[in-house]
Amino acid sequence: MPDEQRAEAGNLPSDWAAWKDRVDLDAYDARWAAMAEAGHDPHGEAGLVQALLEDGPVLDGGCGTGRVAIELDRRGIAVTGVDPDPDMIAAARAKAPGLRWEAVGLEHLDLPDRFGLVVLAGNVIPYASDRSGVVAGCARHLRPGGLLLAGFSLRPGWPTPEEYDGWCAAAGLEPQQRWATWHRDPYDGGDYLVALHRRR
Repeated sequence: MPDEQRAEAGNLPSDWAAWKDRVDLDAYDARWAAMAEAGHDPHGEAGLVQALLEDGPVLDGGCGTGRVAIELDRRGIAVTGVDPDPDMIAAARAKAPGLRWEAVGLEHLDLPDRFGLVVLAGNVIPYASDRSGVVAGCARHLRPGGLLLAGFSLRPGWPTPEEYDGWCAAAGLEPQQRWATWHRDPYDGGDYLVALHRRR
């Protein structure tokens, strides 16, 4: 299926198809291995999830090729990976066939599970075609008191922290903290945001 049709079928925005045209998934995965070999921590997202998780399994929303979910599983955390792009899910499943992978957009997600934490890494929110719907879908799958943890770049035309907070508020989520990195550096209005919200 051409990328444009795949994007439409999975409710992915057109710029996602353009991004996919430029990316080799094997090279994309190799980037993180190179970071580790250079002495950098490529698993800041998993580390923060592990530090914040209070109870229950984790939903890795927009899981891509599975990097975060696979690392969470390695750390003994029950996790489900969800992504609307079937190529991404196929790559994740090939690397970790024992994990649970779902090829569906978060705005349409309808699982019986309720999660202690949903993590959205890798610009999931900006790339979503229905940004408020994605936030609402995440909120529906949180246990009372569960956490939504999202990190995304702040670029012209992409969501602002205030817009994101508004979608969270509409979905019944209350702001808890903002950071500039997954390693919890203080947020000072820079070009990257990691935001934590809690379900009421």
